[in-house]
Order: sequence, then C-alpha cells, then structure tokens
Amino acid sequence: MRQRIICWYPAKVKHTAEKNIHRFLEQAGIEHYIPLQDGKTAVPGLIFVHTDYARALSLREESGNAISYLPDSINQGFQVVSDTEMQQFLFLQRLAGKFYFLPDPENLKGGEKVRVTGGEFAGIEGELYRLRGHKRVVVRLGNMLSVAMSEYIAKEHLEKISG
Repeated sequence: MRQRIICWYPAKVKHTAEKNIHRFLEQAGIEHYIPLQDGKTAVPGLIFVHTDYARALSLREESGNAISYLPDSINQGFQVVSDTEMQQFLFLQRLAGKFYFLPDPENLKGGEKVRVTGGEFAGIEGELYRLRGHKRVVVRLGNMLSVAMSEYIAKEHLEKISG
C-alpha cells in the first residue's frame, strides 16, 4: 500500500471540463492549479492536483469528470511534480509578464544548470538554453512540461550550479 504522501499530480482533463473540475476541487478543499496566461488556460486540459495517491485515484470517480493522471512508465504509477518544481513554476507565473510553455522537454538536452542570483527572479533554478534567438532560463515540471522565461536575465545574475 502506498504511503499518504502529498504530491502534485499532473492530470489531463477535457478542455471543456476544466471549470467544473476546478469548482469540484475547490469545494472538496483540495489544492490544485490550472496554468493560466493572459487569463486563459495556458495548456488546455492540464491541471495539477496536490493530494495523496489514494485520494487522487478516488477523485476520478467523485468528480464526475474524466481525470487522467499522466503515467510514469519508470515507476509504474503517475507522474509527480516535486514541491520545489511546483513552487518555482508558481513563482514564475506570478512574476513573469510572459513565458513560453515547451510541451516536450525531452527535446531540450545539454542545458547548463543555473540559479538566478539577482533581481525579481532571484532563487529560481533552471537550465539555460538558446530559444528564439536568446538565452532563456527554463524550469522543468517533471518530465512533461517546461517553462521558459521571456524576461532577459543579465549573465551577472546567473550562477552555474552542479547537479
């Protein structure tokens, strides 16, 4: 039996059901997040649910809507986004005027790991890639999505990190 560890589970839902699922989770008191940009869903049909494994399973029936958690083929369960990754993503969403969702993070390879050391994004850790002609800091959410900051960050505010 799985432990009752609270995790962020990314799930796919019908784009038309996002509002219903949002209301259901809110009424159930379950923390969740739908990525938005400019007041619209940034990745249609994607929702993050912060709960334990057993509750995540039960929500599929309780909600009355189709919730499909993204499979993790390595661990034979659902994909999980760490609290650290989710906190950085939420931080970016609050501060960044614009960012780019990159739906296939496996295509990004060889990025230099960096930490932003100055400015309003100080503390964000990610990987440095050249995207759309400019170097961008990219934050990954598990193995399913990456977010690239559109804001320029001066190289003196970037620190290489190992790991």
